[in-house]
Amino acid sequence: MEQYIARAAIPNPPPLPLNSQHLSGRTTLFNRLFAAVYAGAILSLFYYHLTSLLKSPTSVSSFFVSISLFISDVVLAFLWATTQCNRMIPLRRREFPNNLKQLLKNDSDFPALDVFICTADPYKEPPINVINTALSVLAYDYPTTKISVYISDDGGSAVTLFAFMEAARFAAEWLPFCRKNHVVERNPEAFFESNKDLNSESEKIKIMYAKMKIRIENILEKGKVGEEFMNGEEERMILGKWTNCFAPRHHPTIIHVLLESSKNTDIAGESLPNLIYVSRQKSETSRHNFKAGALNVLLRVSATMTNAPIVLTLDCDTYSNDPQTPLRVLCYFMDPKVGSNCGYVQFPQRFRGISKNDMYGSEYMRLFIFNPIGMDGLLGPGYLGTGCFFVRRTFFGGPSALEPPELPELHPSHVVQNSIRSRQVLDLAHLVARCDYEINTKWGSKLGFRYGSLVEDYFTAYLQKSEGWKSVFCNPNRAAFYGDAPMNLLDAVNQVKRWAIGLLEVTFSKYSPITFGVRSMGLLMGISYCHNAFWAFLCIPVTVYAFLPQLALLNGASVFPRVWDPWFSVYAFLFLGAYGQDLLEFLQEGSTFQKWWNDQRIWSVRALSSYFFASIEFSLKSLGISALGFNVTSKVVDQDQSKRYDQELFEFGTSSPMFLPMATAAIVNLAGFAGGLIGIWRSGGAWEEVFVQIFLAGFTVVNCFPLYEAMAFRKDGGKLPCEITFLSLFLALLLCSFAAFFSSF
Repeated sequence: MEQYIARAAIPNPPPLPLNSQHLSGRTTLFNRLFAAVYAGAILSLFYYHLTSLLKSPTSVSSFFVSISLFISDVVLAFLWATTQCNRMIPLRRREFPNNLKQLLKNDSDFPALDVFICTADPYKEPPINVINTALSVLAYDYPTTKISVYISDDGGSAVTLFAFMEAARFAAEWLPFCRKNHVVERNPEAFFESNKDLNSESEKIKIMYAKMKIRIENILEKGKVGEEFMNGEEERMILGKWTNCFAPRHHPTIIHVLLESSKNTDIAGESLPNLIYVSRQKSETSRHNFKAGALNVLLRVSATMTNAPIVLTLDCDTYSNDPQTPLRVLCYFMDPKVGSNCGYVQFPQRFRGISKNDMYGSEYMRLFIFNPIGMDGLLGPGYLGTGCFFVRRTFFGGPSALEPPELPELHPSHVVQNSIRSRQVLDLAHLVARCDYEINTKWGSKLGFRYGSLVEDYFTAYLQKSEGWKSVFCNPNRAAFYGDAPMNLLDAVNQVKRWAIGLLEVTFSKYSPITFGVRSMGLLMGISYCHNAFWAFLCIPVTVYAFLPQLALLNGASVFPRVWDPWFSVYAFLFLGAYGQDLLEFLQEGSTFQKWWNDQRIWSVRALSSYFFASIEFSLKSLGISALGFNVTSKVVDQDQSKRYDQELFEFGTSSPMFLPMATAAIVNLAGFAGGLIGIWRSGGAWEEVFVQIFLAGFTVVNCFPLYEAMAFRKDGGKLPCEITFLSLFLALLLCSFAAFFSSF
């Protein structure tokens, strides 16, 4: 049972259902009818644009305005169409883990589980957070002999290894404590934060945890592990590998077995799960392929040691919030009705510590909830980078076309016979973790996680779907995982910029969803993948609508139909329809109006920062002018920053060119709104011709309140830097002058 998913051995469905699915007929019907009506309105708008363009233009400037608005509306229409594929068959599921008892009567009946946790920088991703993630999955309600947790330390830090040596000792106390007291929150930090009234046993565990945390933080502050912190000769030997020649980008492979299930037990005498630290070999002359490369090393190393048929991938800050999560996954993998081509089960990303109204839109409701529900009715959701349980076989070709690895020990059905500490196993593990191992192999192209994009999660699942795999979206009432969200605006927009660059790499490759995706997966699924792939294109219409109508307004020019013109109703319907449907989806999912408002504001901020700069960087890279790097999003938050986040004050403290377009747009819109009102007053109240422009400028001004506050009123460390404010004013004046000059032609 260890080397294959148990469903393959079940010829008939179990007597009690393991899962159910529900398709809302009313929601589906409404979405389809609304899509048809809305599409008709879009076609009408295109007709209006084309007739306007075919008329003899009165000036070069009017033609430029007309063609810019037309192109913007085409892009918006395309992106709207990609969202409709996720609204045609929205599927919701439910699992019945208690019914697994009819199939899994003994611990030996459970399939083994390998957990991959990736970290890269102990100063941006604090080791104590990574430890909490690992402890939360080590303590799953699952046979401990079937769990193996692999830590990929891509920063090659002795501090991280020391932290996990401490965690291995703490696990011997923590796991039996959780079992005995039926603890649900098995992340120690989260447990102690939410449980203030502790008994003597809990207090004892809390003190142990606090002491461990202090030791780790002291080591992190010093930057090295001193002799006084080492326990025994084995630790001295392994930590002694960090010499003066050891560097994060140039070091040998280090694989250290911290816990072995067959040998290590907890204080209650129960076996502990396997816990293995892996730092792959790095060389400054070799390509490392970022996170995808680290995950492929874990795939190979784990194959030589445990080769579990199920693989869970987690970010270092994504801890388990429900110890029964693996049982929910088995409700799909062990159900013959799901089919033998189910490659993975994806859980939504949820975040702890989100501000009351989610000021940065960090919940990404459309990306992490709405779209996966819609895609589940097609071939299944994409891979979101964390909280995903894979069938190992998924990384070795399509369901009906196995792509064999170069070594028989890496085959997904290979049975490991030797101890994970045996010399034979460790030698092979070190071999497959070498930086030159993948040369002349199919890793990254046909095997494992795929290379070629910074968004290895999106790209890998996308190609797996094209090979014939399906997936399932599991969204239980209790969040399965919680992660950390950025607490300042720069981290938030930089994170999305990195995603957008990676998506552009897919869009402009031979695997573009608009061509390859539609051919290999069908029209609806292919276009569904287009929605994310073309994210960066949103900067075109947002930039146009953020500047052009307002600049025209300052020059007394009208660029939209009058209020009493029939075409005005088309614009009104398209605007209200899109925003109204989006709001309705938020409210149906249990969100609030204020969260929706912040979400619609932040997507325009991302368009003018993340998507705009992603397009520039990708274009430069394509021309060979610059090279892209990978920046780890910091998980470290200082007290002042955290306080401002809780107060829902935008954090602009760091000077960055990413803030320039949005700040300039805020100034131009404020000027346009004021200039438009003055123009109406001077003309005796003639507002019908410029109402749409006044509305757009006013709508943007309301959205930009946090920017105005940061420019002029705030005195704290999160205000907009003065140089950004002055540069924005200069750019706004330059644009207004250019618009005035251009309007004369």
